[in-house]
Amino acid sequence: MTNKIQAHIVGHIISTNDSLAYQLHDKSRFGERVRDKIQYSLVETLFLVNQNKLEVLQQNKQLSEQELQKKLQKIDKRFNLKYEVFEDLREKGHIVKTALKFGADFRVYGKGKKPGQSHAKWIVFVDSETGKLTWHEFTAKNRVAHSTKKKLLIAIVDHEGKVSYYEVDWIKT
Repeated sequence: MTNKIQAHIVGHIISTNDSLAYQLHDKSRFGERVRDKIQYSLVETLFLVNQNKLEVLQQNKQLSEQELQKKLQKIDKRFNLKYEVFEDLREKGHIVKTALKFGADFRVYGKGKKPGQSHAKWIVFVDSETGKLTWHEFTAKNRVAHSTKKKLLIAIVDHEGKVSYYEVDWIKT
């Protein structure tokens, strides 16, 4: 008997109906309730594996951390960049969720705030220090944040995996 959550990966979906997953979701908001299961984002999955809270099985064979990471990188070419930001924000006490429907990487809740009980404070776009952001792209990201009533947070990951954040907010003059 293991006290780790057992999740299964099928295609790009990582999910479980393990009772421990529901407990962790209620406490720390890891995963999303989808029908009768808890479904994890790619970054949540690796984070929970690294925290020794989750093991991932594919066709009933447990994947090693390296096998899992390789698989996740194939699914999302920007996985490593996003993971650095996710891990940093979670370790700082924030709840981090995907923001695909906003065209962003993440939505982030202030400390002590939970999805379903409050709105996200930031919408996050992740890039590397060598990435190039045009004014047009910057303006589009700013408009997305403004239209969703969130602050824009640009997360830049350097070559050592350190993350710098730039918060953009609108002011009225």
